[in-house]
Amino acid sequence: MNKYFNMDESVFDITERFPETIRYLAEKGFTPLTNPLMRKIMGKKISLEKALLTKNLDIGLCEKELIEVIEQNKNTGFAEIDLSLEKKNVQNTGYDDGKKNIRIEGVLPCPIRIPLLEAFKEFHSKYIEENKDELEKQNYKISYDLRSANLGIDWIIKEAQTGKKENLPDILLSAGFELFFDKKLMGSFIENKDFHCSIEKMNKDFCNDYIDLRDGKKNYAIIGVVPAVMIVNTELLRGRKMPETWADLLLPEFENSAAIPFSDLDLFNSVILNIYSRFGDEGIKKLGRACRTSLHPAQMVKGKASLVLKNPKSVVNEPPAVNISPYFFSKMIKEDSALKTVWPKDGAIAAPIFMLVKKENEALTKAFADFFLSEKTGRVFSESGFFPSTNPDVDNRLGEDKKFSWVGWDFIYQNDIGSLLEKIKTDFETAAGKI
Repeated sequence: MNKYFNMDESVFDITERFPETIRYLAEKGFTPLTNPLMRKIMGKKISLEKALLTKNLDIGLCEKELIEVIEQNKNTGFAEIDLSLEKKNVQNTGYDDGKKNIRIEGVLPCPIRIPLLEAFKEFHSKYIEENKDELEKQNYKISYDLRSANLGIDWIIKEAQTGKKENLPDILLSAGFELFFDKKLMGSFIENKDFHCSIEKMNKDFCNDYIDLRDGKKNYAIIGVVPAVMIVNTELLRGRKMPETWADLLLPEFENSAAIPFSDLDLFNSVILNIYSRFGDEGIKKLGRACRTSLHPAQMVKGKASLVLKNPKSVVNEPPAVNISPYFFSKMIKEDSALKTVWPKDGAIAAPIFMLVKKENEALTKAFADFFLSEKTGRVFSESGFFPSTNPDVDNRLGEDKKFSWVGWDFIYQNDIGSLLEKIKTDFETAAGKI
């Protein structure tokens, strides 16, 4: 017992009162706490003592160290947390003082942005220090602008729409079929051989007898995946069998019973492309008829869309029974909830996170490209955001039943993805009654 906190208090309550403890706990393996949404939802579900036990940590020692962190903060008068990382991080884009600017830009999924930025910032600083003579000799500098994915990628799209490779970064990170394969955007730069990136060795979860995320043409590298799964409200099934596959969700009994986050374009595009590649035009129409609403997964897991209406026979304005969601949000569901996660037997739909490297400067950016392909980055993806990494040395902690559904490189290269997305979006929206 100490004067600051009780060990049976929730992790959220303690970190809310003493934000300086967030960094300490993150260093002990609780990196999801650096994400405000994860800390609020997951932190409320577990006491500090139980959390420490899950990591087999010495409770007494951790308590003493936490007290030291709090008292040190009291003495210095500020919390040792780099809150600037929660905002857009821009490091002088463009050209300045005659130095060529090597740009690293893109968007990162919200749950991993802060921990990955912290690791990258440390790597960036170390690189600049160790290579300052070479940087001066070759008259260049390294800048970065890695924003939160929930802010969108309009700024990258505008750069690509200029048609000038000099307006684009030297390393580009983002999800998004539309951005990377549309011939009016990055697709044209790939055709012109301005950009490329490839991975030779890949994690067994993504390179096995049924899936291979390696691009045989060596144009694109996929560094991680956002798995799309189903979150099912069992109280709203009303006698229907729990959907176990994507084909189940397309059955007539699930018409007007599902939701998909339209605002998450990367996930949405991945889902509709996958459904189209497997079930064709009719599959898109069935998906549209099933998904009568747009619902952010956080709304469902926080209970804002999980309550059964007073009249159990009423289906008017009833919340959806099924939500197509990133796997990350399933980790926020309480054990006693009516919400259940379904990892489809035919595979979670893989929404890839890509990396491209500009050829003309790849020698200068190699160290940074290697950082994003590294085991360290892969562990941040997998452990902080539940976004499985393609790095072969990372344990994604996925059982053999956790398979993935991927459109395949043949499908990608045999289709004009930009035009195809426009078509199937229209077909989906028509079936859903949006237009």
